[in-house]
Amino acid sequence: MFVTGEEMGLLGSDYFAHFPTVPLNSIVANVNIDGAPGEHYPMKDVVALGAEHSTLGNEVVVAGKVLGYDLVADPMPEENSFIRSDQYSFVLEGVPAVSVEDGVHSTDPTIDGLEVQKKWLLTRYHTPLDNMDQPMDFRSMAKAAVLNFLIGYQVAQRDQPPTWNKGDFFGTVFGPRHAGTVGEE
Repeated sequence: MFVTGEEMGLLGSDYFAHFPTVPLNSIVANVNIDGAPGEHYPMKDVVALGAEHSTLGNEVVVAGKVLGYDLVADPMPEENSFIRSDQYSFVLEGVPAVSVEDGVHSTDPTIDGLEVQKKWLLTRYHTPLDNMDQPMDFRSMAKAAVLNFLIGYQVAQRDQPPTWNKGDFFGTVFGPRHAGTVGEE
């Protein structure tokens, strides 16, 4: 599904999470695609926001290996990105979630991925320059789209839905709100 109003308080995803078109307990995971991973350069690795909180992290690792990606930690944890994008509306309702973002290393050793990201955030993000005319690596974006597909496909093939990792903050605080559904241990 495509939602809008993220920057205005996660309006679209929050609405859907509260008024889903299917029973909430049938939504077993959220694989958020916010932006276009791989947009800036050919990625050697990816950051999977939220992967450490649930068994979705395993799905990211497996899918990443299929495509030759390494999984790296969030290089800017001070930004609290996991709770600032549409996946968080689902987390608040007890649904494990992950959002794959650009990694920090490029397959091109002349590109400093973290530097490219920081420059983009300062000069283009949420400005009139953040449009289809900016430089984009469509091949890298397509590969990242396949990664997100594989994550979702793997979840769909499992007999059991993803679960929160034992003792995880989000699973402990939000998972039990939906007795008998995703998130309970």
